[in-house]
Amino acid sequence: MLRAQKKISKKIIKEDVIATRYFQARTWLDENRKRLSTIGTVVAIVLVGLWFYFNNVKTNNEKAASEFAKVFTYFDNGQYQIAVGGIPEHNVSGLQAIVDNYGGTTAGNVAKFYLASCYYNMQEYDKALQYFDDFSGNDPLLKVAALSGVGGCYEAKQNFKKAAEAFEKAASKNADDPNIADNLSHAARNYGKAGEKQRAIDLLNRVKKEYPTSAAARNVERYLAEINA
Repeated sequence: MLRAQKKISKKIIKEDVIATRYFQARTWLDENRKRLSTIGTVVAIVLVGLWFYFNNVKTNNEKAASEFAKVFTYFDNGQYQIAVGGIPEHNVSGLQAIVDNYGGTTAGNVAKFYLASCYYNMQEYDKALQYFDDFSGNDPLLKVAALSGVGGCYEAKQNFKKAAEAFEKAASKNADDPNIADNLSHAARNYGKAGEKQRAIDLLNRVKKEYPTSAAARNVERYLAEINA
């Protein structure tokens, strides 16, 4: 069972870390000042600044990863409200807090994808769309999934043209993605609803031709019948 822990002000922690690193940098500069020319000193100051920045980014990424690990189980179990808000009294940050505090880190960006997924499953499509659209991670599969999420949000909002475009973009994002046929099929379905029947037919025929063994291919004839009805 999770136990509540004593809360420490994040501001105090942040200020303490910044102060410590500042004095570490100043000490190094003071010790080496005599050996540095004016230009060298400027370079040193820049390097110390870069060191501080990247060290801080690394620290924040580790914090985000740690917080994400605590809350992921709730997402995985379909407890989306808890996954979003966390359990603050048990020192479990929600995905929203992780994104707000560490959204610029790698782990925070992954949390952004799952936050969007939570909002989608909670039928809060505008919020889901916001975070799917803002996702900028490097993982190729998550990039495709985020685009599919954008398509799903637009479809739920009955903006079928934008949904189709997002699904089609997802299908072309990564040649190794296992969901290309599904995304093409989703795009075709939405183009059909948007009144662009020929575009829908072309995509469905592509699924049938290029991905004949996929699950999506099994529904092609049914979709074609619906479009041509």
